[in-house]
Amino acid sequence: MTHHERITIDAAVMVGKPCIKGTRITVKLILEKLASGLSYAEILDDHPRLTHEDILAAIAFAHDYLAREDIILADGQAL
Repeated sequence: MTHHERITIDAAVMVGKPCIKGTRITVKLILEKLASGLSYAEILDDHPRLTHEDILAAIAFAHDYLAREDIILADGQAL
């Protein structure tokens, strides 16, 4: 996986979930807010410690994570 300098994974912080560096804000939380229709501005208003670049880093991290996942079809073959 590509190194993401704004994302940290530490077992002592949020049980090891990927977080924005220096916060307890998880990548998952940011993605959930985006998926629910919140704008970047609304997310930044809700979490003043975040930056626009942090949101982009969360999206890039999720992309890189999913890009390396194997998809298993019903017949057991991988894509």
